[in-house]
Amino acid sequence: MPRYVRFTFLGKHRWGIADDSGVTPLAGTPYEGTPAATSEQLPWDVIALLPPATPTKIIAIGRNYAAHAAELGNAVPERPLMFLKPPSCVIAHQDAIVYPSVESKLVHHEGELAVVIGRRCKNVAASEAGDVIFGYTLMNDVTARDLQRLDVQFTRGKGFDTFGPCGPWVDTDFSPSDQQLRVEVNGEVRQQASLDTMIFDVPTLVAYVSRVMTLEPGDLISTGTPSGVGPLVPGDSVSVTVAGLGTLTNSVVSDGRAR
Repeated sequence: MPRYVRFTFLGKHRWGIADDSGVTPLAGTPYEGTPAATSEQLPWDVIALLPPATPTKIIAIGRNYAAHAAELGNAVPERPLMFLKPPSCVIAHQDAIVYPSVESKLVHHEGELAVVIGRRCKNVAASEAGDVIFGYTLMNDVTARDLQRLDVQFTRGKGFDTFGPCGPWVDTDFSPSDQQLRVEVNGEVRQQASLDTMIFDVPTLVAYVSRVMTLEPGDLISTGTPSGVGPLVPGDSVSVTVAGLGTLTNSVVSDGRAR
């Protein structure tokens, strides 16, 4: 099962293939086809993971699980509800989410499956979406819920630096069906749902988004979160897991400003 990671080793950013033992560096990027693997293998404890994608944009999908729409008092949308998160919000597995204490008093976790685009595309048919998908990863659409409720658009509440944890890798063999998505905070399960309960499935989302905007290699479509969203505070550890795909874990830290 090819799982591609981006990492830092001796000050250099590289791509590699991950397994239980560590990472085998690649001589190139996986978007260039199938780059050759080097002969070395690096153990996990000598590398630092980077976000496994470098998106030009992050297209997030709102209310894509009926129970989540209901818990926030919203109707189920008739078509995908999409919004943008800035690339500057993206952080890696085990990086820290920084709580913006002056601006917000209510920050929520939103665990999601994310699609990684593999090639430049526009107006993709749903039946051909698989041709432009590089693979899948995990995302936490961290949200300042109080600011989201205040503003007409989601930009501020969704766009703080560190509000886009992503990783730990891109899995190119993963195929979403009835796998369970689970979010835990300090070991307590907060969110759990089957991926097949999404209102709009992945091919539909790729087709819909690509009718609006050109998608580039590394762009992310975050497919929405199930019910159970809840607060994060400094000191928490939050994990997003999808069965067969892995686990994305991040701590929450204070920004050091008075609340």
